[in-house]
Amino acid sequence: MNIKEAILWASNELALICERPIFEAELLLCHHLNCQKVFLFLNEESDVENIEMFKAIVQRRKNSEPYEYIVNSASFYDIDLFVEQGVFIPRPETEILIDEVSRIIEQEKITTIAEIGIGSGAISIVLARKFPNLKIISTDISKSALEIAKKNIEHFGLKDQIKLIHTNLLDDVEADLDMIVSNPPYIANDFILSKNIIDFEPKEALFGGVVGDELLKEIIDLAKIKKVKFLACEMGYDQKYSINEYLKQINVNSVKFYTDLARLDRGFIVKF
Repeated sequence: MNIKEAILWASNELALICERPIFEAELLLCHHLNCQKVFLFLNEESDVENIEMFKAIVQRRKNSEPYEYIVNSASFYDIDLFVEQGVFIPRPETEILIDEVSRIIEQEKITTIAEIGIGSGAISIVLARKFPNLKIISTDISKSALEIAKKNIEHFGLKDQIKLIHTNLLDDVEADLDMIVSNPPYIANDFILSKNIIDFEPKEALFGGVVGDELLKEIIDLAKIKKVKFLACEMGYDQKYSINEYLKQINVNSVKFYTDLARLDRGFIVKF
């Protein structure tokens, strides 16, 4: 099977499970051949080496496995992160949280922050790269996630700037913090997710409780106990009212809610 035939075959296989089957077929073939897309167009008649291996890769995608797990890479902000099953795939919406947090770090001269639920390392790594003098303590309850985060942190040469701790929330964190940042699980337990998410991504990184905002409220309480100046969290599009009412009860200095590119409520910044 040559390259042109392989793309056609793969796109037909993927037609029912993705919106852009030809595009994904090309991406998977580039991954298989370790080449740029232009190589495919310049060598359409060349045979595909190890065609059975390529077919196996396409079958994984046909079974709804996320592309990022297949190629072990996820693009986020201005970096590519190593990912595999066992760690949450970073989403574009979280890039907005990065921008919101960055403004506060710059304006308030923040020096020490904690991230609750580091996952693959996306938030901590981008912030560390943007602010070389920033000290970050990053926690996760998942050992698998911490192993992947460590791999990504070492890849970017940031192990002296980001400290990893295996714990629940901030249970074993004694340091004084200026700010807490988190993109915690915030989906309601009974919410029906698509097959590519529920069958492959770690459930502990998705579901936040019966309603979904329970962990967010726990983090708010923790931030107040820790006496941090700021808390920045991502949230579900339908949780603004609930979070705002909860914040009114604990008497914070101010709260700002922000939206994503689809103009859906997506997160909040609390000043204590």
